[in-house]
Amino acid sequence: MAVGAAAAVLVPGKDFLGHPRGLVVLFFAEMWERFSFYGMRALLIFYLTEHFLFDDAISAGIYATYGSLVYLMPVVGGMVADRYLGFRKAVTLGAVLLCIGHFGMAFEGEPARAADGAVLRDGFALQVFYLSLAFIIMGVGFLKSSISNMVGALYGPDDSRRDGGFTLFYMGINLGAVAAGLLCGYLGQTYGWRYGFGLAGVGMLAGLATFLGGRRLLLGVGEPPAGADLRRALVAGVNREWAIYLLALVGVALAWQLMQHHGVVGALLLSAGGAVVVGVIWFSLARCTPVERGRMLVLLTLTAFSVVFWALFEQAGSSMNLFTNRNVDLEMAGLEVRASQFQSLNPLFIILLAPLFAMLWPLLARRGWEPGTPAKFGLGIVQVGLGFGVLVYGASLAGEDKLVAAGWLALAYLLHTTGELCLSPVGLSMVTKLSVARVAGLMMGVWFLSASASHYVAGWIAAGASVDTSEGLDRAVSLATYADTFAYLALVAVAVGALLLAIAPWLRRHMH
Repeated sequence: MAVGAAAAVLVPGKDFLGHPRGLVVLFFAEMWERFSFYGMRALLIFYLTEHFLFDDAISAGIYATYGSLVYLMPVVGGMVADRYLGFRKAVTLGAVLLCIGHFGMAFEGEPARAADGAVLRDGFALQVFYLSLAFIIMGVGFLKSSISNMVGALYGPDDSRRDGGFTLFYMGINLGAVAAGLLCGYLGQTYGWRYGFGLAGVGMLAGLATFLGGRRLLLGVGEPPAGADLRRALVAGVNREWAIYLLALVGVALAWQLMQHHGVVGALLLSAGGAVVVGVIWFSLARCTPVERGRMLVLLTLTAFSVVFWALFEQAGSSMNLFTNRNVDLEMAGLEVRASQFQSLNPLFIILLAPLFAMLWPLLARRGWEPGTPAKFGLGIVQVGLGFGVLVYGASLAGEDKLVAAGWLALAYLLHTTGELCLSPVGLSMVTKLSVARVAGLMMGVWFLSASASHYVAGWIAAGASVDTSEGLDRAVSLATYADTFAYLALVAVAVGALLLAIAPWLRRHMH
């Protein structure tokens, strides 16, 4: 399939800006998918605390469980796409599930209310909410890895345009994320949750329409693999393809229940993570050559450090979002900005800075100054810590209204983004370079598992920054709570980053 696609894109007049025209389809499909995903994400913590009146700790737990499952399901969805469905059908299935989930989020029901010391919630609306998140979780699981694989399949093995194509695709992701925070966040917090979530659903529907409408431009890329035999009847006349779709709905039902049992998800992640660590160490010691052993153990070490980075970075959607809503001066140049709109800063900074980082590393390499992968990880962790340090300093300058200038928040997001650009782009590359070939797929699964664990840990951290608002918001208490939490995170991150920078030369030697 990849060879056929490569041959097709070389036909004169079939390119767009020097790339296969199918890239345009995937660019806009993913842009709209990310628009819907980040639009919902920008509002989620506020929806939990203000509409359902969950306290901060419970809201953080729900948010963390959702994030954990979202990053875990692509492992399963990618395996099904690789072996049976093919990338095109997997993307279509994922997009349909996402549309159902996002439009389901637009059903608010009755707002929760406090009465006689208890909180009364609309039980049906709450179950629709959990079920909608479950559809989104499964949808992302099928779509996320498959659409990226389709981008790669548009190019031949030695096509020099591949990196440029992925760069354009990455820009689509961030354009969707920028627009999502600005538009969905504004509508949701200004006119009502249903409008913000509904717009996210419209975005996902546009992504699905774009993907289906541009199918002919994909030139057969992403079809089911040879031998998938999707028409083979299994039980009661149901063929293999429809059996997969039915099992996807079973997965939705399972995710629906897991969203309501946060402790179960934590126990699963802890047990799976422990088993993986023990298994990788045993394999490295018993089945690898000395060079392979060194690489595998370095990979495991850096993956563990990445959990620290992402657990802190992902405070953006929870504790930092609530801090913004409660203790940041949202009036800028006479305009009232919504707290959720600040979620657009990170993708905006990525768009602006990613090209500069892409030029910086080769420039440093030519002079022999480029830091190795371990050092880049260390720099990323230090920068996320400095971002929290900036917020602590900004909090110390708050006036009598206990509001922090928005510029300090923007600077914190800038430092978090530069940290992300030091760590994130080299993460997947590190997995492919250091993994022993016979367990490369497993190690990619370990990387996704670590991302899932990061989100769960992020929930613990956000819960520690809980502010009691049952009797109304006391901004002084709120500011002190966030300042203490962020100061602790800053110290931990800088210390962990400094430790990694100190051992980076030793790790680099064992990467061989």
